[in-house]
Amino acid sequence: MLRLLLTCEHGGNLIPAAYAPLFQGHEEILNTHQGSDIGALELYNTLKPIADVGFYAETSRLLVELNRSLHHAKLFSSYTQVLPPAEKERLLEKHYKPYREQVEQMVSDFVSAGRGVLHVAVHTFTPVLNGEERQADIGLLYDPKRKHEQAFSKDWKAALNKADKDLLVRFNYPYLGISDGFPTYLRRKFTANEYVGIELEVNQKFPQQGGARWQELQMLLARTLQELVSRNGALFSKHTI
Repeated sequence: MLRLLLTCEHGGNLIPAAYAPLFQGHEEILNTHQGSDIGALELYNTLKPIADVGFYAETSRLLVELNRSLHHAKLFSSYTQVLPPAEKERLLEKHYKPYREQVEQMVSDFVSAGRGVLHVAVHTFTPVLNGEERQADIGLLYDPKRKHEQAFSKDWKAALNKADKDLLVRFNYPYLGISDGFPTYLRRKFTANEYVGIELEVNQKFPQQGGARWQELQMLLARTLQELVSRNGALFSKHTI
């Protein structure tokens, strides 16, 4: 039986009081796409009722980047990179490791119980980065070498486009699914028959504009995901590796 796990690593822009002085005079950046994934937590909450379990974070990615591995150069932002090593370790122990470890433990528990895990990590992306307009409404990120991930992404894209032919859905855009992210880390811990990791990326133009279109898109993502999960209980046997 397939279990749906939702996560939202960049759900908020909160900075704990102990670290607020690091952002003094630069508070406005917390309200931009650099501070959080705009609209991601709202979308996560829309999808949450269909999931078996979910985890989200509301601390800013500028405090520590929950979607990066410990070795990554951008684990800490320019604001927290200045902290001494001991303080960085305290930050990791309180705000990074608990989140990552509880998600990994949940996957492990499902796998130990003989359940396959579909992990959808909910993210959004800025419409324009470094002066370049991103050409997508929705991105589905996965590892092309993992056939279950490829098949699920193709099915989800087909379902979305069947319901709304005007949606531009792209694979491994605006980022590569094999880039350093939480699903990439989890793929090293669990086999392709145990774990399917998809990063959902939605253009922030929708939550920024708000209104009916944003609400419709959220409901479309929820409906299609629920349909796919319902009929893909046999996901791990349908698409053999």
